[in-house]
Amino acid sequence: MAVTPSSVSITTSPEPSTPSLDALDADPAFALHRGGKLEVRSSVPVRDADDLALAYTPGVARVCTAIAENPALAADYTWVSRVVAVVSDGTAVLGLGDIGPAAAMPVMEGKALLFKEFAGVDAVPICLDCTGVEELVETVARLAPSFGGINLEDISAPRCFEVEDRLRERLDIPVFHDDQHGTAIVVLAALQNAARLTGRSLGDLRAVVAGAGASGVAVSRILLNAGIGDIAVADSKGLIHEGRAGLNSVKSALAADTNRAGLRGTTEDALAGADVFIGLSGSTVAEQAIAGMAADSIVFALSNPTPEVHPDAARRHARVVATGRSDFPNQINNVLAFPGVFRGALDVRAHTITENMKVAAADALAAVVGDAVSADYVIPSPFDQRVAPAVTAAVADQARRDGVARA
Repeated sequence: MAVTPSSVSITTSPEPSTPSLDALDADPAFALHRGGKLEVRSSVPVRDADDLALAYTPGVARVCTAIAENPALAADYTWVSRVVAVVSDGTAVLGLGDIGPAAAMPVMEGKALLFKEFAGVDAVPICLDCTGVEELVETVARLAPSFGGINLEDISAPRCFEVEDRLRERLDIPVFHDDQHGTAIVVLAALQNAARLTGRSLGDLRAVVAGAGASGVAVSRILLNAGIGDIAVADSKGLIHEGRAGLNSVKSALAADTNRAGLRGTTEDALAGADVFIGLSGSTVAEQAIAGMAADSIVFALSNPTPEVHPDAARRHARVVATGRSDFPNQINNVLAFPGVFRGALDVRAHTITENMKVAAADALAAVVGDAVSADYVIPSPFDQRVAPAVTAAVADQARRDGVARA
């Protein structure tokens, strides 16, 4: 039978409603973020025509002319030498993944806020609508004359490694991918204290790292530089080792420098008899695997918000347990590192951040704990007011020793 239009009933789904701003503001997180978390304030007065003539035309022309003749003067007569760009493409934001540059902005604003609050460093959040390595490098390089340092943030691996390496080669200001190196510095500091608590040195330890992304690679590298006894790194396909097919260049380099024991299999296989577990993968590890580690084991289950193994379960077997969360002891938080690292680098106008400067930052951070070290205190709180000054001084001193300081 033919169906006439008059006999057809069409039901449409209602359009999803967008919550009102008032409804969103009922959530305190939205209320706090309304209008953004940053503003620009002037550092000089403009009270009358004389002030205006100095701050802007005609006085500003004399300063511009001097800088044009001697570009190094920009470090003294503009804000450039004390301002950091916080740059992201939004491809690896927190635990949210690839959410894009617009959605990444609250995080980048937050990062700039932490720079200011913890070390007095002015920072500008910049979210870029491009994801290709070439585009990112070229865009950041073109922005660089406006800044004294570049903090790369939440750029997914493996692109983040090439972006950082190429910018470091191209620019004569510090370039620092915090997801890599901030995490690595704090992990090294906490592990130094955990080893000391258990009567060992780093050279006595065999570690297993779950995760070969930005943070996993950087943590492994800094531990190798600091003299870890041995370290095995696992990705989603298992332990990385020489001869394993399908490794990219970053993982191939790791294979050549790690896993001297030649272990094969999974993370849990490698944990048998291991001294240290460092989780940076978002995966899970069975409690039985933690139970099979060596005596006085150390577990850093850092995936956030869900650690690889619940801290309460890990504590039944490990001497020291750390997480990335603020509601358990020993929070591995990047804010312990990056504000002081940049403050120190900017204070001496360093043209790069060396591996030695990162290790010096970790040493200084570990020293803040001092003789008060305990199973629940191998790393200080981000709110410990000794942290940023200690890291700043250590980084600045090491920059001078490494010959990268210009002031």
